[in-house]
Amino acid sequence: MPSTLAALLFLGLSLSQGTSTQKQSLSKPVIWAKPSFMIPEGKLAIIWCQGTHGAAEYQLHFEGGLSAFKRPKSPGMSNRVKFPIPSMTSQTAGQYRCFYRSGELWSEPSDPLDLVVTGLYDTPTLSVQPRPEVISGEKVTFRCRLETATSTFFLLKEGRSSRPQRRYGNIQAEFPMGPVSTAHRGTYRCFGSYNKHAWSFPSEPVKLLVNGDARDTTFAPTEHTSSDHWDSYMLTTETQFQEDPVLWDHNAQNLLRIGLVFLVLVALVWLPVEDWLHRKKPQERASRASSQECRRFRAQSPGEMTERCSGHR
Repeated sequence: MPSTLAALLFLGLSLSQGTSTQKQSLSKPVIWAKPSFMIPEGKLAIIWCQGTHGAAEYQLHFEGGLSAFKRPKSPGMSNRVKFPIPSMTSQTAGQYRCFYRSGELWSEPSDPLDLVVTGLYDTPTLSVQPRPEVISGEKVTFRCRLETATSTFFLLKEGRSSRPQRRYGNIQAEFPMGPVSTAHRGTYRCFGSYNKHAWSFPSEPVKLLVNGDARDTTFAPTEHTSSDHWDSYMLTTETQFQEDPVLWDHNAQNLLRIGLVFLVLVALVWLPVEDWLHRKKPQERASRASSQECRRFRAQSPGEMTERCSGHR
């Protein structure tokens, strides 16, 4: 019995220590911008940071330094906060990260969010060669030209999963693409960039039509697709409404604690009962043995055993 109690207590302490160790590490938050990571100059931008329902405070960092902090209006009821930028400028464009605090612990930083201001200076022109309507399997080249001196250009396809392609050139850059498939159909725009967070006005849209088998939905990757820092942002926008993984961790820990408390209560109730049962059994055996002895002696010497057995009652 003492060994059983010790084993239960050891198990409880081990589980508690395990959940405590898990709590020492908080997963990183998710950061994204609305309406997009590209904001026209002078327009409103909202940066969202999603942590956990237990978060007590959020911090927004801009270019490595603290920019703003905010506490949830209803702690425990919401797992995200927003940081508005009333008027987007070249001074507010840059790289953002966010953190959150739960108890005394701070989370890891979020992935970087590169916020871009657009609508600066001139408007580039965009064209596609050999023509905007091609057959599946052909190759095309987009040309983006901006007379204002710049050396960096971006090409974007409209759509949620679009990733900017980046090229370098003197007043013009080319974006080869192909062999194209029906997955390349869509509307494209380009930008000239004066630095990585300050872009020109967007070009007029150019629509690429690809004639082919309508059942062909295989995505043919574009050549020279950029894999720079913009990719990390696009990935975060795809997962911004995911289930809160840390919340699930906390729920699992709470269920584990409840189960542990239940086991301890059962042990505390059962151990005294078990002890009482263990003590009662020898007494009952002794009483039965005494009764049997009395009956045996009574049968042999009725007068003598009446007096001896009266003491056992």
